[in-house]
Amino acid sequence: MEIKDYFDSGELGKIKYVRCNRYGKRASIGRRKTPLEIPKSVDYDLWLGPAQDLSLYRDKFHYDWHWDWNLGNGELGNWGPHIIDDLRNVVFRDKVKYPKRVLAGGGRLGWDDAGTSPNTHFVYMDCGDIPVIMDVHNLPRGKGVNGGDVYKRRRTNSFLVVECENGYYAGGRGGGRAYDQNGKVLKKFKGDAGGAHAQNFIDAMRSRKKEQLNAEIEDIHLSSAWCHLGNISYRLGNQYSREQAEAQVVDFQGWNDVIADFHEHLKANEIDAGAGDIKLGAMLEIDAEKETFVGASATTPALNLLRRQYRRGYEVPEVV
Repeated sequence: MEIKDYFDSGELGKIKYVRCNRYGKRASIGRRKTPLEIPKSVDYDLWLGPAQDLSLYRDKFHYDWHWDWNLGNGELGNWGPHIIDDLRNVVFRDKVKYPKRVLAGGGRLGWDDAGTSPNTHFVYMDCGDIPVIMDVHNLPRGKGVNGGDVYKRRRTNSFLVVECENGYYAGGRGGGRAYDQNGKVLKKFKGDAGGAHAQNFIDAMRSRKKEQLNAEIEDIHLSSAWCHLGNISYRLGNQYSREQAEAQVVDFQGWNDVIADFHEHLKANEIDAGAGDIKLGAMLEIDAEKETFVGASATTPALNLLRRQYRRGYEVPEVV
């Protein structure tokens, strides 16, 4: 029985909300006093593509571009689309194009390095009857602990936790387990961690046959865009306060839980919750069909972040 069929069976009852977690310990990327020398084996102009040609002050050239807004989209844009793929397919059956509203908070905390994206990041996504929370922790479980955090409310490091009336589902990348409210396993689902999906993409690239793809390219765009929205809200943020954060979303325990988890995580890492580098983002209202912000959200700074400034020679043409 597939996961979706199991939800339809009613054994877990109605879905109340979804918690998406990415708890993976990472290290600081360092901060150099002089620009990093680009490897001679790299065609740097091509490597940059549309990104701006700015000096790099991190310690390593490869991979750590993820944590620089000019080059990457942080952990939310790195791991988030994999999790949102499952969310959109398993929970929403690809019927929810975008959230109605998005709000984010967090910061790049505990490290004094060249990174610009948050290493601790929480996002509320208003999807109507089934609200969604995303939570990202790159700091350890506690200061000096050699291990990433876990979702303590369900004692799991699963990416996707679907909270239901009679229990919950915890899993990710096609596999997982259904539990009752006491934590007893009701059903197991085997996944392949995305291996078959990756091979399918490679096979389609080689054959040049679009119909061979298991999923449309638009699905990749949509799953990525959900994460971009969370990043945009964060980047528009101002000084964080717990009281203001809690007041932004009312009558939703999942939101209060993620804020409480955020403060517990900071305390475990001996980080002051009143630090000036913690942000609470803007609540953004989204027109799903036009893929833009509307109402009070449609400010110039917000609209400008919907697309990047393309470096000359790598512009993406407008499609009318």
